[in-house]
Amino acid sequence: MADQPRPSKRTHDPRVLRALAHPVRNRILDELSASGPLRAADVAEDLGIPANQASFHLRSLAKYGLVEEDTEAARDRRDRVWRLTQQEGWSIDLGEIEKAPGGKAASTVFRHQRAAEAHQMVDEAFNDRREPGVHRSVIDGALRLTKEEAKQFSDESSALLHAWNERTRGRDPHRRTYSVLQAPDPPPPASGAREG
Repeated sequence: MADQPRPSKRTHDPRVLRALAHPVRNRILDELSASGPLRAADVAEDLGIPANQASFHLRSLAKYGLVEEDTEAARDRRDRVWRLTQQEGWSIDLGEIEKAPGGKAASTVFRHQRAAEAHQMVDEAFNDRREPGVHRSVIDGALRLTKEEAKQFSDESSALLHAWNERTRGRDPHRRTYSVLQAPDPPPPASGAREG
C-alpha cells in the first residue's frame, strides 16, 4: 500500500485562492510539486515564458505564502531557489472562503479557471495528435459507491499520486510534468432521456 500523504494545509484566504486560480502561477506550483526546488530560469524554461515573468510570479506566490526561498539549495546569496511551502498541497473549502469579504468573487474566478484547465486537459487527452515521448490517456469507469466509499477511493487515489510524486520528483531530463485530473462525481442525468 502507498504511503499516506501528510494532510494538506487548509486555506480560508480569498487572496490565496486568486493566486491559485492564476493559470501561470498554477503551472509554476505544478512544476515545483513535480520537480522540487527550482530557479526562475528553470521555471521559465519549463513554461516557455521570460525569466523576468517567472520571477514576478514566484515573488507573487511568495507574497501569499505558497512558495518560499530555499536558501540551502542556493549556490550563493544572489542565487534564488524556490520551493513550495506545502509540498502536500492546499485544502480548499470554497464554502468557508465564500463567507469572507471578497470570497465569492475569488471562488467564482477559481472555479472558472480550474474548469477551463480541466476542459483543456480533457481536450488534449482526446486529441489524436501524436507527440514523440508523450503518453496520453483517459481512464474512465463507473463505480457504485456510498459517500464514505467515494471519499475512501479519493483518499487512496491521492495517496497513489503522492507516492508517485515522491518517487519521481526531480529534474531528470528524460521526464516531463504530467497533469493528473481526478473527479469522482455522480454523473449528470442522461441527456436525451425520454420522459414517460
